Amino acid sequence: MRKLRVAVAGGSLGGLFAAILLRQDGHEVRVFERSSQGLEGRGAGLVPQREVFEVLRQIGVEDAVRVGVVARDRITLDRDGAIAQRQATPQMQASWDHLYSAVRRRLDDGDYHLGRTVQGASQSAAEAVLHFADGSTEGADLVLGADGLGSVLREAVTGLPSPNRYAGYVAWRGLVPEADLPAAAAALLLDRFAFYTVPGSQILGYSVAGPGGETQPGSRRYNWVWYRPVAPADLVGVLSDASGDAHPYSLSPGQLPAARAEGLRDDGRALLPPAFAAAVAAETRPFVQAIFDYEAPRMASGRLALLGDAAFVVRPHTAMGVAKAAGDAMALRAQLGRLPLDSALQAYERERSPVGTAIAAYGRRLGAALG
Repeated sequence: MRKLRVAVAGGSLGGLFAAILLRQDGHEVRVFERSSQGLEGRGAGLVPQREVFEVLRQIGVEDAVRVGVVARDRITLDRDGAIAQRQATPQMQASWDHLYSAVRRRLDDGDYHLGRTVQGASQSAAEAVLHFADGSTEGADLVLGADGLGSVLREAVTGLPSPNRYAGYVAWRGLVPEADLPAAAAALLLDRFAFYTVPGSQILGYSVAGPGGETQPGSRRYNWVWYRPVAPADLVGVLSDASGDAHPYSLSPGQLPAARAEGLRDDGRALLPPAFAAAVAAETRPFVQAIFDYEAPRMASGRLALLGDAAFVVRPHTAMGVAKAAGDAMALRAQLGRLPLDSALQAYERERSPVGTAIAAYGRRLGAALG
């Protein structure tokens, strides 16, 4: 197997999975992440799927996903807060933060470059090149676009304009220290996967580990997600931060204007069962992400390939975004291990494109009542 120079645009979990696996096979890999501060603290809860367990085993951090909180059952609440339905289906929820930190430690700091904003990519028969906002470039035998929802490498791969399609609703989110939940809400919600659904809206929540992987009661966090419709004309306002700057996809904790955060809490008190209303009210820094769809017509071209959300944006209801990226990374590694580069990328696309298409369709079905 020929050893390759690989440049990865995007340093979240998908990019890290690919980088570590390819590094294990002897390739020279460098990851370029646009954030200057790193990605710790940006995630919430994660429901790990089979592919996540497998990729963690392959990179040697399988214990990371075992740091989680088990929901003993699933409950659906009615408007008054009573349990309308209960299913005894235990399920473990992991902490994205803890998982990311464990995976990140598997890649040398010298191969992970922060504050490097990629603007695009080009290629020739001899090499592919990443182009950065500061005017610098990075040549490689293979460039991977693992740059997520806002991928700037899609067009270089597909040869087409590649905008995301807004789905018509957003996810308001909170990650509350469970000690901050009122006693009545904690008694009902903790150690359960809870839902409340009305036409056009749904809130769900579950317990996750604390920021340092703490799993003992009192040190964990409660992760809630509230899906609500937002008209396309209103989306810019929803995604404008406290300084009035509009963001394309989401607002991080601390960016939401105080008046809008208080309005969210007021809406919770007016519209949600008491326990969920209390969870929303307990979040001091709620954040929001708009829900989008995207399916790449191609995942590879020449020396360029897409991975994870850069190729297929799937709705969060699937709980399969990280699993899909993990599957992409493992498939890419396997194909590069048995075929020359060009043939390997073609085989990678044939294998993974149908998977991305199927998961995206599944997400649209799950979210059909919301947007």
